[in-house]
Amino acid sequence: MTDSINVDVAVLGGGPGGYTAAFRAADLGLSVCIVESRETLGGVCVNVGCIPSKALLHATSLIEQSKHGQSMGITFSEPTVDINALREYKESTIAELTKGIANLAKARKVIRVQGVGQFISPTSLVVNGESEQKIEFKHAIVATGSHSIPLPIAHNDPRIWDSTDALEVSTIPENLLIVGGGIIGLEMAQVYAVLGSKITIVEAQDHIIPSADKDIIQPLQKATKKTYQILTKTLVTEMSAEAEGILVSFEGKKAPQPTLFDAVLVAVGRAPNTLNLGLEAIGVTTDVKGLIEVNEKMQSNVPSIFAIGDIVEGPMLAHKATHEGKVAAEVIAGLDATFTPAAIPSVAYTHPEVAWVGITEKEAKEQGLEYCVGKVPWLVSGRAQSVSATNGVTKALFDKHTGTLIGAGICGENAGELIHEAAAVLELGGRAKDIAHTVHAHPTLSETFAFAAEVVEGSMTDMLPARRK
Repeated sequence: MTDSINVDVAVLGGGPGGYTAAFRAADLGLSVCIVESRETLGGVCVNVGCIPSKALLHATSLIEQSKHGQSMGITFSEPTVDINALREYKESTIAELTKGIANLAKARKVIRVQGVGQFISPTSLVVNGESEQKIEFKHAIVATGSHSIPLPIAHNDPRIWDSTDALEVSTIPENLLIVGGGIIGLEMAQVYAVLGSKITIVEAQDHIIPSADKDIIQPLQKATKKTYQILTKTLVTEMSAEAEGILVSFEGKKAPQPTLFDAVLVAVGRAPNTLNLGLEAIGVTTDVKGLIEVNEKMQSNVPSIFAIGDIVEGPMLAHKATHEGKVAAEVIAGLDATFTPAAIPSVAYTHPEVAWVGITEKEAKEQGLEYCVGKVPWLVSGRAQSVSATNGVTKALFDKHTGTLIGAGICGENAGELIHEAAAVLELGGRAKDIAHTVHAHPTLSETFAFAAEVVEGSMTDMLPARRK
């Protein structure tokens, strides 16, 4: 073992939450070390998740956009795809970002250690890499992220993928089965369908992207029903690796007969990376799901140990992790910081996009809340009409008694960008009246959020008024 490193803060994991925490701590004058198993910082998100998937989605969206031009009298030659060049574009995007993150770490004098860390005391850990390294610290921030949950019935076969395998784009299967109709599954379906795969999606719940309200998903279902076979309320019961492909059996009312697929993507969720970190040895408490229990300052039951991101309660989203990372760093530096957001937005970067924030209508009903709903189809939007984006909907939920916004959902072009007005209003405790009285530029897709508030306020003029009771 080489001489130990002594720092104020050791960060275990170099993903968005980890490197953000490290950089914030360094900016506050603390000495910092990041332990990361990969050669590059950025974690799953930058290396094999958010960023490469968005690069592929952008590239394939160009093909879809070229087809839309026909209705406007604009035609293009049939596009061709150079898979090697597409892969190089994705890799170059990752390389630019990881290079930038590395430069930011270097400029802040953040020490980087490559390897797998394990706690040996509440103020020390060892890193197993090319050589064993000991790190002494005053505080540690655990940001080790999550991994794809495998199916117990899946074989160790190169034709059975997780999300990392799918993002390699090593081959374009003729028939691709996606097990799991959540965000990851739908985004990968988007990419491979455009590249030529016949897509089948299996989802155990009664609709795809089950975290969002069913009526918000309808425009996406409308857009994909001719392209994908979507089997809801259906389970995969068996997989058999055959020479010709993966033979899959199903269970459900509309379950097909056993079917042969060229590849199967398993996207049924993710689990926290908290095993083999030495947490039990130092007394850090985890729950039944393996999540580290923390308070609003992101501090565990062991005062020197903080945890953020996918390994603590809440949605497994990079933007949640980065905010938690800043809070942890600021608390360690002696600032009065807490992580208490009103809501955290979620986005599926499909075509059309789906985004939601706050309480869904399904959750409002389950909680017995009294609420009002303002919902508008994008057919009423002049901007949507002019850019052929009428397949969309904007929905907002308001407290029935105070008029305060409690949740919103959008499905349509650029929904992931549009949702942030709702997120800001939620954070500030804004009301339907505040939104309706805010002048929105015309023609914009953002107007649809104001329209939803106007429906509740009774001042909407771009639709027929509701019948008086």
